[in-house]
Amino acid sequence: MKRTFVLALGAAALGLGAAALPAQAAGKLTYYCSAQEDWCQLMARSFEEATGIDVNMTRKSSGETYAQVRAEASNPKGDVWWGGTGDPHLQAAEEGLTEPYVSPMRGELNDWAISQASSADDKTIGIYSGALGYGYNEDLLKANNLPVPACWKDLLKPEYKGHVQMANPNSSGTAYTTLATIVQLFGEDEGFEFMKGLHKNINQYTKSGSAPIKAAGRGENTIGIVFMHDAVKQAVAGFPIKVVAPCEGTGYEIGSMSIIKGARNLENAKKFYDWALSKEAQTLALQVKAYQVPSNKASETSPKAPDLSSIKLIDYDFNKYGSSEERKRLLKKWDDEVSTLPQ
Repeated sequence: MKRTFVLALGAAALGLGAAALPAQAAGKLTYYCSAQEDWCQLMARSFEEATGIDVNMTRKSSGETYAQVRAEASNPKGDVWWGGTGDPHLQAAEEGLTEPYVSPMRGELNDWAISQASSADDKTIGIYSGALGYGYNEDLLKANNLPVPACWKDLLKPEYKGHVQMANPNSSGTAYTTLATIVQLFGEDEGFEFMKGLHKNINQYTKSGSAPIKAAGRGENTIGIVFMHDAVKQAVAGFPIKVVAPCEGTGYEIGSMSIIKGARNLENAKKFYDWALSKEAQTLALQVKAYQVPSNKASETSPKAPDLSSIKLIDYDFNKYGSSEERKRLLKKWDDEVSTLPQ
C-alpha cells in the first residue's frame, strides 16, 4: 500500500495525472508455478525480498497451467511460468504463447538447460532435471503380501490390482512424461498395451503428479508413479517409501521456465527469470527438500537427490514429445483407448 501511494503521489507531483498510473505495474509480478507448493511459495517470497517486487503466485500442475496460459492468450494475465515438466513449456513455445528471452545467466547453466532453450527458439529454459520412476509403501506391500517391484512391467502383475496410482496425463506433466516414456521404451503399440494393462491396476488417476506418492506416504495407496525426487522427499520425511528406478530404463524431465507472451510486467518477468537461474535462487530448493538436479552448475544439490548418472535413462525426445501435434495425439489416444476401459 505504501509503495503504491508513493508512486501515485510522485505522478501527481509531476503533473502527469492518470496517464502515469500504469507505472504502478513496475512493482508487480504475476507468477504461475508448477512445482511443489512450498517451493513455489519460497520462490515467490524470496524474490519479493530480493527485489521489493510484489508477487501474485498461482500454483497449478504443468498441464493445468499450460491450459490456463492458452485460455488467456488473447488477454494474458500471467507474466512468468516457472516449474513443471518441459513438454508443456515446449508446446506453449511452439504455439506462440511464450516470449523468447536470452538471459545473461545462461553461461552458468548445464548443457541440458541450454539445449531445452535451443529447441524452443529461446522461449523456455531448463531450471532442473529429474528422472521418472515410482515409489512404494514398504509397510503396505508387506501387509498385502505383495512382491517387491523393480521394473515397469512388474506393475502389470494382477496382484497389484487396486494398488497403483498415477496422475492423469491431461492435467499432469509427470503423467504425460510417463506416457511418452512408455511409448519410447516399448514402441507405440506395445506401449499402449502396457498402459491398458496398467489401467486395470490403477486405483485413481490424480490431478497432480506428486499426489500418488503423497498418498502412499499417508498409507492410502501402495505404489505411486512419480518423478523419483518426489518419492525421495517422502522417504526423507520419514514415511516408509522405497524408491525404484525401473530396470528397463526410464525417461526424465527438464523442468522449465517461460515468459508469457504479452506479459503485463515484462521487465519484472525478465528480472525473475534471471534471478531464478542464479545459484542462490536454485539452492533455495534445499530448504523445502526438493531433490531435483538444478540447472545452475554452481548450485548445491542435496546428497539425497537421485544420482542421474547411475540411472538407466532413455534418450528422451523432447522435440517430438514436447510438440503440440504429438502431445495432443498421444493424449487423445490415451483418452480414447485407455481411460475409457473398465477397471
